[in-house]
Amino acid sequence: MNALTEFQTILGKDGKPAFVVVPFEEFEKLKSQRYEHSVPHAVVTLAFENNMTPMAAWREHLRLTQIEVANRMKITQAAYAQMERVKKPRKATLEKVANALGLTPDQLCW
Repeated sequence: MNALTEFQTILGKDGKPAFVVVPFEEFEKLKSQRYEHSVPHAVVTLAFENNMTPMAAWREHLRLTQIEVANRMKITQAAYAQMERVKKPRKATLEKVANALGLTPDQLCW
């Protein structure tokens, strides 16, 4: 069971919460969780500069070929290529591709 962490709230001049004081150990945990499922700047740049889908940008960033990802998913390269081109993939597709790339579905959907 997780222990309850007490946060201290500091009010601003207007009487509304302005700051929160957190125990350092808890801050370190929160800080590491914050980036756990983020998208690196390099991936975003690849996508926007090359007009790629997030899925394609991640694959390129991870230095994988479509064949390698398709093999991980046990599908053909052509089938994977179709998935990669879709602008708004289905949830099931996002989950399968994310699993093959070692990501979360949220990291592929932005």
